Amino acid sequence: MNKKILVVDDEIGIRQSLKKILEKEGFTVDTASNGDEAFKIIRHGGIDLLVTDIRMAGMDGLELLKVSKSISPFTEVIMITGFASVDTAVDSMKQGAYDYITKPFKKADILKAVNRAIEKQILTMDNIRMKERIEAFESGPLIETASPRMKSIVDLVHQVAPSQATVLILGESGTGKEVIADMIHQLSPRGSRPMVKVNCAAIPETLIESELFGYEKGAFTGAAARKEGRFEVADKSSIFLDEIGEVPPAVQVKLLRILQQGTFERLGSNKTLFTDTRIIAATNKNLAAMVKQGLFREDLYWRLNVITIELPRLTDRREDIPTLVQHFINRFSKKNDKALTGIESKALEILLNYDWPGNVRELENVIERCVVLDRDGVIGADDLPRDITKATAMSRDSLNIPLGTPLEEVERILMEETLKRTKGDKGLASKLLGISTRTLYRKMDKKEE
Repeated sequence: MNKKILVVDDEIGIRQSLKKILEKEGFTVDTASNGDEAFKIIRHGGIDLLVTDIRMAGMDGLELLKVSKSISPFTEVIMITGFASVDTAVDSMKQGAYDYITKPFKKADILKAVNRAIEKQILTMDNIRMKERIEAFESGPLIETASPRMKSIVDLVHQVAPSQATVLILGESGTGKEVIADMIHQLSPRGSRPMVKVNCAAIPETLIESELFGYEKGAFTGAAARKEGRFEVADKSSIFLDEIGEVPPAVQVKLLRILQQGTFERLGSNKTLFTDTRIIAATNKNLAAMVKQGLFREDLYWRLNVITIELPRLTDRREDIPTLVQHFINRFSKKNDKALTGIESKALEILLNYDWPGNVRELENVIERCVVLDRDGVIGADDLPRDITKATAMSRDSLNIPLGTPLEEVERILMEETLKRTKGDKGLASKLLGISTRTLYRKMDKKEE
């Protein structure tokens, strides 16, 4: 059990006895002869359990308890006391101590108290991590979706997450590939550990191998000390390889070996290391086409392509825009200490009609900008960036008609769309079309025959 305990007592015999007992049980044990010495150790962090005598010269056990809880509130504390000071020990529990043991103590009593305190500490930390995972999960913009395609993706995520399968996430930039990777990790058995994230496109080709697999001291010029790679750090957790299509061929070979065997070597070393890491990869490139062009290894592609999740563009899930807008309003209002009530219907209509080349990320940036610059508590059409309102206006005033559409069909589409825009006003529609009202009636009557 890799837990660190600090034993504090002014009697050297008790310190040594406790140290020996606890180290035999697999604990790492530090000792201090007084409260002031213990305080310096606690201040550096890393202490899971404090076992301290109550009566000591200088800073006594009760003062040390208060100091410890103020610096490291999740460090559990066990008090050591004589029979004459049991009342003081009980009072210490009211101030945050977990338990107390009395002198002369028995080995079984010590281990019982220590193991229970450690179990409580582990449970407390697990609960905190679980709460963080739930909050992170619930804050994600994809939990609630009106898009049938996104609902099927969320269902697939729930199916895939508990497994050990490698997942390949495809989609344009800004569609939410990292959000999906986070969901998979958070819902997996590895979710209590942080996921390691690597943007393969952001690391120079000459450095990506050492970043992923680490290196030994002297492996190359500037390697002054040994460094663990991302796969070592991600052991027993997940690693997210974003933009996997940017990985050079030499590194692809090593990735294939990790996927097949879970083994690798650091640069400058012949020692084979093992890593238990789940790989979640993502790309906005067509890997299948890259395989045909000889730019990506076919065997690595098939190893990555165990479970594929392809994310749609935002324009293919417009029904989610209102939900996403409100989600981002809530998030950035809280972040910037603003009190926004929502968005006006006209502004939302503009967002619904925009093409969103940057997908969800672009929408997120737009809403953050609107929240930061807001003055009246609601996002209006005038608050939106001009390029969006201009592009939306242009799209409303134009039609896309495929080449080869029969002229009669083109005429019908133009009349129907113009009447929609004029809300059925045939006089205004005829003016916009450049024909007389009588001609419009005649053509409409002909269409209905």
